[in-house]
Amino acid sequence: MFGSSIDSSQLFEALYQTLYMVTVSLIIGAIIGIPLGILLVVTRKNGVWPNVVLHQILNPIINILRSIPFIILLIAIVPFTKLLVGTSIGTTAAIVPLTVYVAPYIARLVENSLLEVDDGIVEAAKAMGASPIQIIWHFLLPEALGSLILAITTAIIGLIGGTAMAGAVGGGGIGDLALVYGYQRFDTLVIIITVVVLVIIVQIIQSLGNYLSKKIRRN
Repeated sequence: MFGSSIDSSQLFEALYQTLYMVTVSLIIGAIIGIPLGILLVVTRKNGVWPNVVLHQILNPIINILRSIPFIILLIAIVPFTKLLVGTSIGTTAAIVPLTVYVAPYIARLVENSLLEVDDGIVEAAKAMGASPIQIIWHFLLPEALGSLILAITTAIIGLIGGTAMAGAVGGGGIGDLALVYGYQRFDTLVIIITVVVLVIIVQIIQSLGNYLSKKIRRN
């Protein structure tokens, strides 16, 4: 392909692996991270559902997971990865550390988005007699939706970077292609191709996220 050591089928296979890792880990990470982010907000001292004990448990756990660089996390949870999927190498195995990485990341992004909601909206909801669940579902989340879309967009882009690092331990995808066929074989063209592909993917995702966020905020 363009005189490099890879052909188009290898590139498309690597692209598929990257999208597979990002999609699955994002879905699982969002299922875990979004509720965690909501809990971080509502269990604050002045939150909708104050619970100091629960907040003081969740907050440091998320901080610890967020502070571990992904490449170290990738290696540190190898036994856990083997326990879940039976191996620590391959595309499916990479989903485990990617999920552990992105879930607390999403939780923090969701927390920040919800904290942007005007306190007056929450106070008005309380004055109308809304329950904590109703406040979350009918007031907090709709008001923060535009910001939440940008948060998920940021998480997706972070995951794409994570999949590139996962290639260093045989995770497959674009990162693995760049490492094995580009760096190890001294093929600069392969590295350039993979970088261009990743840049295009990130630009598309960011543009789509910006568009959806603006559209929702105008409605």
